[in-house]
Amino acid sequence: MSSTSSSGSILPWQSEVAPSKPASSEPAAKKQTPGSELAARVQRFLEALHRANLSEHTIRAYGADLGQFVTYCTPPEGSPPAISEIEPLLLREFMAHCFERGNSNRSVARKLSALRAFFKFLVREGDVAASPARNVSMPKTPKKLPAVMTAEQANALVDSIPAGNTPSEKPREGSPVAGRDRVIFELLYGCGLRVSELAGLNIEDLDFTERWIRVRGKGRKERLVPFGKRAEEALQACRGLLSQPKQRALILNARGGRLTTRSVERIVKRYALLFSGDPDLHPHSLRHAFATHLLADGADLRSIQELLGHASLSTTQKYTQLSLKELMDVYDRSHPKA
Repeated sequence: MSSTSSSGSILPWQSEVAPSKPASSEPAAKKQTPGSELAARVQRFLEALHRANLSEHTIRAYGADLGQFVTYCTPPEGSPPAISEIEPLLLREFMAHCFERGNSNRSVARKLSALRAFFKFLVREGDVAASPARNVSMPKTPKKLPAVMTAEQANALVDSIPAGNTPSEKPREGSPVAGRDRVIFELLYGCGLRVSELAGLNIEDLDFTERWIRVRGKGRKERLVPFGKRAEEALQACRGLLSQPKQRALILNARGGRLTTRSVERIVKRYALLFSGDPDLHPHSLRHAFATHLLADGADLRSIQELLGHASLSTTQKYTQLSLKELMDVYDRSHPKA
């Protein structure tokens, strides 16, 4: 959800909080009702996230989860409690309500994370003395390891992508789409980029002399990621198309505009079904494969952390679990005493 001004604009869910009323000439200094107070604080929190350069996807998710909480707190013919009156019991009741509606542990945990971040913001702003979400237990979520392609499978998939036109769009020679899809796969698997990072790349982010890409990750943090010879060849093959007048974006759609993250996901899904028959493969699968194969070939965790742009090493450590699982599979298949 993109941030909106608190003057005159409302969040999409605010109409559910209280019935809309016609504008009046009452003084601006009139005291807010609890409902408008809670909604206004949520709006201010989302604006703070926007200023902190969090991704639009994160802001949208926080807005939806907090909007659901505001709606839950608001009785049909009344107002929600004042912010200072919100207690842990209300948060637990909200979580129970989410479970009753069929939300998974992972979804409810995400909503509680949004509430924790919101109340932490209110504490920092001096609106409340302590966070009511602080001592609310997080639902346990299953630690499911993602399935990862082997190096042979990943290379076979990338090599199967034509260097020319895409199978469905069939653009003219010289179109912005020609050669584009091979570049997408080479950068996702060869550099381990997030789909949002790939879509956000600009032409000036490429350094062909040193073979580096300047990548803007979460929180707009920049890092340099090397790209290999095959990625360079794919980029060079359509380099003339990358210097169109007045166009900064590296990855283009058929109309010459920047390709969206949703379009990248569709392209990856299309090729996955076409060449590997795997309907579950998505752009992040290639990022997982990038990190897992680096670790399997002897790269250290700190280097992988830098390449992936992880803020915490603990996030990168899940790839050690993937490699250990692969090692155990080899043992089970090969050792006579297994």
